Amino acid sequence: MALSVSPVQVSCKGVLFDMDGILISSLGSVERSWTRWANLRGVDPAYAISVIHGRRAIDSVIRLRPDLDAEAELRIIEDFEVEDNDGLRVLPGVLNLLSALPPSRWTVVTSATERLARVRLAAGGVPAPERLVTAERVTHGKPHPEPFLAGAALLGLDPRECVAFEDSASGAQAARDAGCTVIATTFSHPASELRAAHFLVTDLTAIEASSKSAGLTLSLVPVAP
Repeated sequence: MALSVSPVQVSCKGVLFDMDGILISSLGSVERSWTRWANLRGVDPAYAISVIHGRRAIDSVIRLRPDLDAEAELRIIEDFEVEDNDGLRVLPGVLNLLSALPPSRWTVVTSATERLARVRLAAGGVPAPERLVTAERVTHGKPHPEPFLAGAALLGLDPRECVAFEDSASGAQAARDAGCTVIATTFSHPASELRAAHFLVTDLTAIEASSKSAGLTLSLVPVAP
């Protein structure tokens, strides 16, 4: 499907937000923590960082060091990331958009563990939903569609009734394959890597939400790919 660059209104019943790169910026923490782990385990840090974005940490460990105990390594990396919140910040437009959405109509679908997700959302001042989809809640992480299928189910919705916000290629593909309408930001990945998205935006600043009994309407002006 071609990307739209005209003003659009997207109708849906629920919204699924990726966390890192959509709600908050924790890029510094992520890259510092993985560099620390890579040096500890004899992995080229630059290669490690090229692998990890948009994926569960445990899947990245299996890819980078399949000879190690992935669960044990996950605990090490999680501790590194939980300890490091330097530079973490909420991204533009996030709090305004969330305040316009009924709490029952949105959740977070993240590749982070629940412990890490809740620490980061709290550090960024972002209200956390009571229930969210995290790394340990699914068998298959992004780019598999399971996380977004689980997110829609958490809201009691069909994925085709949901809009998903993503910033990574793997996340956008996962949401698209789940059947969601995908809005991708160009925060961390260039437009050329976000072909699975239906719409591209710079960030969430210019997105307006309105709620009626029948559902939600998201108004936006996509950027050119």
